[in-house]
Amino acid sequence: MKKLNLIYTIGLFTILILGSCKKQSTSWQSDWASPLVNDTLSLANYYNDSTLTVNANGTIDVDLSRTILDIGIADLVKVPDTVISQIFHPTVGGLTIPPGFSMFNAIEEHDLDLPGIELKKIRLLSGRIFLRVYNPLPTAATYKVILPGVIKDNQVFEMNFTVPAGTNSNPGMTADLLDLGGYVMDLRGVNMTHFNTLQSQLEVKNDINGIPVTLSTSDEFKVEAEMRDLKIDYAQGYFGNQIVSDTSSFNLPYLNNIISGALDLPSMALHVQIENGMKVPLKGIISTVSNSTIAGQTVSLNAPTIGQNIFISPATGTWNAIQNSQAMLDFTSANSNVEQIIENLGSTFNLGYSIQLNPYGNTNGGWDEVFSNSRIKVKLLAQLPLQLMSDGITLQDTFDINFKQDNGKTRISSGKLILEAVNAFPMQCEAKLSFLKQDGFTLYEVLGSSLIQSSLYGTIDPQDNLMKKTSTLEFLLPEALIADLEKIKKLKVEVKLDTPDPNNNGTNFSISIPAGAYVGVKVKTRFKTTIIY
Repeated sequence: MKKLNLIYTIGLFTILILGSCKKQSTSWQSDWASPLVNDTLSLANYYNDSTLTVNANGTIDVDLSRTILDIGIADLVKVPDTVISQIFHPTVGGLTIPPGFSMFNAIEEHDLDLPGIELKKIRLLSGRIFLRVYNPLPTAATYKVILPGVIKDNQVFEMNFTVPAGTNSNPGMTADLLDLGGYVMDLRGVNMTHFNTLQSQLEVKNDINGIPVTLSTSDEFKVEAEMRDLKIDYAQGYFGNQIVSDTSSFNLPYLNNIISGALDLPSMALHVQIENGMKVPLKGIISTVSNSTIAGQTVSLNAPTIGQNIFISPATGTWNAIQNSQAMLDFTSANSNVEQIIENLGSTFNLGYSIQLNPYGNTNGGWDEVFSNSRIKVKLLAQLPLQLMSDGITLQDTFDINFKQDNGKTRISSGKLILEAVNAFPMQCEAKLSFLKQDGFTLYEVLGSSLIQSSLYGTIDPQDNLMKKTSTLEFLLPEALIADLEKIKKLKVEVKLDTPDPNNNGTNFSISIPAGAYVGVKVKTRFKTTIIY
């Protein structure tokens, strides 16, 4: 419809600006007939998108299924950037050590900041470690940095550095940036009984080719390991009592154009599914399901299971053979007002939910697992045949237009818009055009001279086996409207849809929409103009 009116405006504007440059005025009237549109309006462009599908019967289904929540390990476990430091001061001063002497070799533990979460093991998808080592000796020193429990390809993380000579006030320093992707971190500490605990081991020797040095208790041997941008793809432990809750919305914006009328749909069911792909027990609550119109009319789902606790078992299996656990809530006309939700014809659907991990606490001793492909999902599932009874469903849309007419040279005295439609939809349409001022005030309303009749009043086309009906209607533009063309800044189009039964005196009834349904539209104008030369 937007395309039709745009072309109509361009065509009319072209006629209005015709003029002349003769000095002596002469005028006559002329009829202009202009074809504007030859187009097809179809649902075919919407097949296989997120809303419309073609079923095995050759008719159209409306698929309202949506994934409302989809979270994984990265949403539940976020390892912050962490700096671990290990510092050694000699306990005895005045000791002179020969070249190659091992001055220090010790392991320390460091806590990761993971509030509410107790992890025993993680695998890193990506991340970096920035190592800096400092030497206060007047000779070079060798540093061995080990992260016990941090393993890749069966090799413990180990780095060796030769650090130049320095002083306590200006120590020698060496740094390196390393990739941590693919490393597995055991976070149980030295005794294998803790959680969220990293280990570091530092061994320091003075240069074997250097000189003897005398140690001081003020000497500071230091290593800093800064871990950045850690992303994990596996974790084992206890993931706390985290709660994920929200009210999510999705929209069918074309329903915003419905302003009145009633729609009767066949019996249908709506399902809400909670899917658990993590080896963690869950508790879910579906707090609300509702539909809202652009005018603010909201219908909420009433059912016994709304607001009730739903317990979902942990998933089973391993990372490459995970078996999800599921819980399904079924809403039908027998246990809810689900049909009123859909027939409210609002463009906005809302679903409120809450998901809690480990509702009974740490019942598994911290051996729960989350894999890279583990997901927690909340889905809204609803598919129904596009079988409907429409009783005066009215759609409305408004377009900006701009007419200019030079009454001293060329002006339109009367005109009409002629529309020929080949309709393969089992619906009839009554159309009305409203011509508005800039502030939205309606100056004129023009009804079509007849209806676009339902395809059920026509005949079957053997080429595509669709029943079709051809209708012709006119929109007569009165002289008063023509005189006020420059005041008109907006055009509002209203169409009222019904599904009449040809076998029952035109009474509206429920009918399926065939997959190939379309409306072929041809539009032309006929204007009577006065041209002044």
